[in-house]
Parts: sequence; C-alpha cells; structure tokens
Amino acid sequence: MGESHQHCRSGPMMRSTSLPTSLRVAITSRRLLKVIAGLTNLDSVAVLKIARAAAAGGADLVDIACEPALVRAVAEACPQLPICVSAVDPDLFPAAVAAGAAMVEIGNFDAFYPQGRIFGAEEVLDLTRRTRTLLPEVVLSVTVPHVLPLDQQEQLAVDLVAAGADLIQTEGGTSARPFSAGSLGLIEKAAPTLAAAHAISRALASACVDPLPVLCASGLSAVTVPMALASGAAGVGVGSAVNRLSDELAMVAVVRGLREAIDAVAPVAALSQRRSV
Repeated sequence: MGESHQHCRSGPMMRSTSLPTSLRVAITSRRLLKVIAGLTNLDSVAVLKIARAAAAGGADLVDIACEPALVRAVAEACPQLPICVSAVDPDLFPAAVAAGAAMVEIGNFDAFYPQGRIFGAEEVLDLTRRTRTLLPEVVLSVTVPHVLPLDQQEQLAVDLVAAGADLIQTEGGTSARPFSAGSLGLIEKAAPTLAAAHAISRALASACVDPLPVLCASGLSAVTVPMALASGAAGVGVGSAVNRLSDELAMVAVVRGLREAIDAVAPVAALSQRRSV
C-alpha cells in the first residue's frame, strides 16, 4: 500500500502554522466545528449575531462572506474566534486576509445552484490555482461540488491537493430530499455530504502519504455530526442549523449541542480513521 501513495502535499503543513493554535489543534485532533454564516450573507447585524453565538457555543471557526468590513467587525466583536472567508472570486481574498481572516475558502456552492450556476471540476481547479498564486502562504479550503458523481469528486479532491488546497470540504445538503420526520429525516438530509466525506477521505488516504483534512458540511445537525467524523472527516461545517434561527440564545444552544456531539465522539472517530488507513 505504501508504494501506491503519492507525496501529494507541497507546503500545507508549513502554511498551517499560520493558523491560531486552537484551530490547528481542532483540525489535528479531528474535532473542528465551523459555524457558517453564509457566503452571500452581507447583513452585518445577522453575521455578528451568528459569530457571537459561535464563540459562546464553543465553535472553533466562523465562516463568513469575503467582505473586509465584515471581517473587521467580527474580529472586533469576537477577538478569540478565528475567521474563514468564503468566495468564488479569488481576487476578493487578499483584502479580507489583510483585514484579519485566518484562512480562505472557495465555496461552498449551495447558494448558486438555485440560480442555475454550476461549478465543474476544471473551474474549481482554476479557482484554486489562482487563489494559491495570490496567497501562497494562506491556508486554503476548497469545496468539492456535490453535483459531480462521487468518483469524480474523489478525483477532484486528489487533484486539488496538487493545485495547492490545504483542506477539502464536502457539500450536498441542497441535493438531499428527506422524506421522514425526526432523526431519520436529519440522517436523510445529511446523506449526500456524509457519502462524499467517506469517499473523499478514503481517496485521499489512498493517494497521499499525508492526506489532507476533510471538512464535512451542508445539511448537518447534532444528530449527524458524529456520523461525519466516523465517515473520515476531521471536522464539520454547520450553517442553516444555526443561521436560520433569529434568537441569539437559541443559536448558542444549537452550537453547544453540536460541540457536545463532536466532543463525545471525536477521540473514537479519530482512532477509527487511523485504523481504516
């Protein structure tokens, strides 16, 4: 098996040292919790509410739109909470990093599908290369579009490593069509992104000596985040379960529930992943 592995990382471990220590530890211990405000959410009042709830609930990272003023506002309100900025235009990233973002992310693409905007593998690779050229020392997460068949998602993830990605994120919540109530419906909602996390993490483990962390996102809840970790993810990104709420205390309660669900299973999930590789 060792001969089939490729040395397909070039610099990510060095780049990861630029992250806050707490964030690095969360990734390496496979217990990262990212709260997503939304790539298109430019409402500063709403984003600040989400960020405060993320910090109070124990999240490791908040993911916000790539807007420098928004980054500065969140950094001032929650100085201990690392910020990731998301966009599909690499030219937007440098100003947001200068404003205080700890890392950048291409995607996710959920907001674009209802508009008929589809991102293919070649476009995502091009966006990744352009971002890496602009920001050679900044940690870069890249979302693999869930509209691709799973085998193509696997191949794209491996190709993204060579293109300079440091983390790979899954998606899929918008493609799910849950038809059951309660916990079963929550599992049905998460099924596409869970399948992607499993497939991609195994593909990276097979292709790379030192595989990149996979973040499982889109359609997750406290019921399904343990499944994401068991599927091979090093962490999860949760958006609508938090940002659809209007009450900040309710948001905090949800984030705390997610934190507790992750912490209850993270050591077991990490051990399981090591054994499977």
